[in-house]
Amino acid sequence: MAIANTYSPNAPTGKTNTGSAVSNREDLSAELTILAPEDTPLLTLCPKIKASGTFYEWTVDSLSAPVTTGISEGSDVTAFTNQFQKRGRLGNYVQIHRDDFLVSGLQQAVTSVGPANVAQAEAKSMRQLKRNIEATIASDNEMSVENGAGTPYQTRGLGKWLQTAAQAVNPVPTDYRTPGGSIKTSLTETDFNALIGSIFNVNGEMNSLTLIAGSAVRRAVSGFTRTSGAQGNTYQVTQDSTTKKITLSVELYDTDFGVIKVMNANPACQATGTGYVINPKYLGYASLIPMGSTRLENQGGGERGFVDATGALVCRHPGAHGKITGIA
Repeated sequence: MAIANTYSPNAPTGKTNTGSAVSNREDLSAELTILAPEDTPLLTLCPKIKASGTFYEWTVDSLSAPVTTGISEGSDVTAFTNQFQKRGRLGNYVQIHRDDFLVSGLQQAVTSVGPANVAQAEAKSMRQLKRNIEATIASDNEMSVENGAGTPYQTRGLGKWLQTAAQAVNPVPTDYRTPGGSIKTSLTETDFNALIGSIFNVNGEMNSLTLIAGSAVRRAVSGFTRTSGAQGNTYQVTQDSTTKKITLSVELYDTDFGVIKVMNANPACQATGTGYVINPKYLGYASLIPMGSTRLENQGGGERGFVDATGALVCRHPGAHGKITGIA
C-alpha cells in the first residue's frame, strides 16, 4: 500500500512532484546567528582624538639623567643646556576603511529571516568595518602615503611601532623606541615580569597596564605559578567548596610594578601567539572621518551603498608599551 511520505525521491527540491511532500511547511527559525568574534579591545582602549589632516603628528620629550654631584659655592654658570635638544616628532598616516553592500529590489521586498534587507546589510557592514580597524591596529603594517599609482594611505600598526630597530618609513628616534626588554618571544613567568619591569624602567609609573592576549598568550599567562622549577611544585587554590568550581583563569596579574589586566584579543584580528601590553595613556586613535554610511543611486540592481571611516593609530610613546610574539 502506498504511504504518504515526507520526501519526494524523484525531485531534489521536493516541490515539483505531486504528493504529500509538496504541502509540508518549512521550519525556518526567525533567529539569525552570526558565528564570528566581534570584540575590538584595542580600538576600545584607544582614547579617541580628532585629526584634521592625512598625517597626524605629536611631539615627545624626555628628562636628562639625574645628577648627584654638588656645586661649589660661588661658582658661576658658564655652560648652558638646550632643554629641547631631545625632542622628537612622531606621526602616522591615516587609513581609509570601507565596506560596501548591495540588496536587490526583490530581496528588499521579500519577507526574510534576519531580515535580509538593506538596513541589515548596512548594519553588518558597520560591524565588519570595526573589525577591519581592529585588525589594522593589531597588525605589523608599515605606514604609507597615497601616491596616486596604486599605493593607498596606510596607518602603521602596533607591531611596527613596538620594535627596537628603526622603522622603514619615518623611523622613531632611538631614544623613544621600544626597549628590547619590553619585547618577548618566549613567555615564562620570569619573561613576563621582566617585560613589565622594562616598561616601568621607561616611564617609572605604577600604572594599570592591559594585556591584549592572543589565545596562545592567554593560555601561557593562565599557567603562571602552577608549576615552579624542576621540582614541579604546584600552587594551591583556596575556594568555597560549595561552588563546586575551580578557577584557573587569570583576569588580573599583580606584579611588583602594577596590576596587569588580561583581556582576550579578537582571534580574527590578532595572531594567537601575539600579545600587546598597553598603557592607554600613551595610545590613541585619531579620526579624520568618523564612521558613517553613504547610500548610492539605485541603478536598477537594488539598494546599495558603503560605510567608511578614516583614521590613524597614535602611539604616543613606543617605550610605554610591550609586545609578545611567536608564542605557540
